[in-house]
Amino acid sequence: MSLKDKALAVRDNAYAPYSKFKVGAALIAENGETFVGCNVENVAYPEGTCAEAGAIAAMIASGQTQLMEVYIVADAPMPVSPCGGCRQKLIEFGAGHVPVTMATVSGLEQRMTLADLMPGAFTEEHLENT
Repeated sequence: MSLKDKALAVRDNAYAPYSKFKVGAALIAENGETFVGCNVENVAYPEGTCAEAGAIAAMIASGQTQLMEVYIVADAPMPVSPCGGCRQKLIEFGAGHVPVTMATVSGLEQRMTLADLMPGAFTEEHLENT
């Protein structure tokens, strides 16, 4: 199953009773293993979890810490980029050259790198003097 297919499949499991906006994310870790996540809303907004954060948590729980590719899909008229918080989470575990594909369920795709999504990212390099 492709990264796209895995993101589409997990999107169906999203818990989005309030927004009705289901999102699925799939990522490939450095060891080649794929991890998926879907958004999980909560009535006490903003206590929900984004799809990207869920996929990252699954990757970390398995012992992997480096992502190599990301695919995100939502039912929207145009590809939806990760929120600011998820961009920061993605850059924590991926290098700037990591490709991120944002897609719609109808098949429209936009591909960028983490560096494109997060120019001037705050990283551990900023903490070297502390």
